[in-house]
Amino acid sequence: MDTTSGREPAIPELERLSGTRLAECYQCGKCTAGCPTAGQMDVPPTRLIRMLQLGASEPALRANSIWQCVSCQTCTTRCPKRVDCAAVMDALRQLACERGTASPAERRTILFQQAFLDNIRRHGRLNEIELIAAFKGAVFLRDRSLPFLFRDAGLAPQLQKRHKLHLVGEHVQDRGVVARIFARATKGDAP
Repeated sequence: MDTTSGREPAIPELERLSGTRLAECYQCGKCTAGCPTAGQMDVPPTRLIRMLQLGASEPALRANSIWQCVSCQTCTTRCPKRVDCAAVMDALRQLACERGTASPAERRTILFQQAFLDNIRRHGRLNEIELIAAFKGAVFLRDRSLPFLFRDAGLAPQLQKRHKLHLVGEHVQDRGVVARIFARATKGDAP
């Protein structure tokens, strides 16, 4: 079931990853009406869900819309049928990365999100220096791009001067609370 063979990703796989039933959507349009980024999307959320309902998952995987979604949950909150449109977007991004249809810039977005969440999971708060190191390191290991690794280094002194970059990160006192939040958010997976 990869894109190289021409076969489309199965709707059950998307439904499993997103935890939502696509058939529940009756195309009311509330998701698109409330979406703050719908104006920049090539395929608005309502149409994207309809494409998936009709089995056109390959064009959905290639839609720029899945990368424009900011996961604000407005679409999910507004849905009268509880279709988790934001989770569908997440699942489509995941499948796009797994199947190689995501561009290098889009894969960097995923690497940044993973580094950010890992950082919060470890400390309960953002440790900026560690986040930068983890993200830049992950991109370097994948792309072997030295220019990307050092591209923003000149900004550090300016940020430090304005007290926007903290060299020593802080931890929350009760990291067990953070672990429980992550466990609940990942449906019981260990943090």
